[in-house]
Amino acid sequence: MDSEEESFIRLFPPEGPQDEGSEGPEQLRREVERLKEFYSALEQDHAKLQIAEKAAEQKTQELKKELNKIFEQQLCLNGDEERACQIFAIKEENSRLRQEKQVLKNKLEELRVLWNDPVRMLSALPEKKMVFKGLTVNKDDMNKLMLTPLIRYPLPGGSALITFEEAKVAQRIIELREHTVELSCGELEELDQCRMQVKAVPVELLVPSALEIRLTQSSRSILVSNLPSLDISKDGLLDKLELFFSKTKNGGSEVESREFLEDSDQVVLTFTQDGVAEQLIEKGFIQVPIGKGTHKVKISPCMSADISNMQVRA
Repeated sequence: MDSEEESFIRLFPPEGPQDEGSEGPEQLRREVERLKEFYSALEQDHAKLQIAEKAAEQKTQELKKELNKIFEQQLCLNGDEERACQIFAIKEENSRLRQEKQVLKNKLEELRVLWNDPVRMLSALPEKKMVFKGLTVNKDDMNKLMLTPLIRYPLPGGSALITFEEAKVAQRIIELREHTVELSCGELEELDQCRMQVKAVPVELLVPSALEIRLTQSSRSILVSNLPSLDISKDGLLDKLELFFSKTKNGGSEVESREFLEDSDQVVLTFTQDGVAEQLIEKGFIQVPIGKGTHKVKISPCMSADISNMQVRA
């Protein structure tokens, strides 16, 4: 673009003194030519200004496009960085969840093994002090179960079942077969004496020769042991245990039933929901407020046993 000196025409006053009304045709013609040149110069300047304006506008548009492109690239870079941070955070969370899932899976597998094999849970049962008063046996007989039969034999009318301490006594009576039993007491006359003729016959009794017992763990019941010996009634103790274990903050839920086991200081609590018993059993011990203080009680699985198979012999 030209400088200001090239863009404008400087007008000089006419030389020599001029009087009004003394302008001649020649002078007017020169003045017209001079104005034409001035106008032409103005048109050139105008054209140059338009070209410069268009060039500036084009340059401005190019700069705007370049600036928008740079801005978009910056946004993309910021977006990529933010997405990269999000992806990293998601990966970290997934890794943590996988580890937590594996821990829960291992714990579930342990519970499943214990559930399928209740014998392995015997170590979790409440401790009970016992005194051995039986007879020792050989090592080869350690896995044998010794049973003392409680004989209950259906008898027809007019019959009696007699068990002797020694088998030879029973055998001798059976060999004699016919017996006379004196029913009268004291010394009576012959006519007043009362006798009864009885017959002794052997009886075949079926006794167990093999026995299989199936242990089943209750899914809703727990066994509470190690209870303190306090001056409180059994019903009062049951109420306190039910109130404590019915609260979810203590790991329990609504209690369906509660009862003391016979000849023991152990309580069986049964819940209305599944899954509560397993969580409490996993804790093992828990502090329960009873009386004026808290006492540490033991939580054990509640096992039930039934005969799954039995073989008998005569």
